Amino acid sequence: KSVRGCVVGPDLATLSLVISKKGDADIPGLTDDQRPRRLGPKRASNIRKLFNLEKKDDVRNFVVRRELSEKKKKAPKIQRLVTPAMLQRK
Repeated sequence: KSVRGCVVGPDLATLSLVISKKGDADIPGLTDDQRPRRLGPKRASNIRKLFNLEKKDDVRNFVVRRELSEKKKKAPKIQRLVTPAMLQRK
């Protein structure tokens, strides 16, 4: 094993690498296919940023849900969501 600019020994089982620059040819199984991110954002401001929403838009309608089976879908609990109950406690 060898990595440019790193100390790599024969005793290491795995390496954690980040691709910083893509070359001319694709690496099969690594850079030749596009895989979507598994999970969407959980924080209300990040959901607004992803979908270009305004402050008055309801964030709960835009949460990224993932399918568990044919009938079930799962969505994260939105953090930092301003609700009437939260404003009452403030």
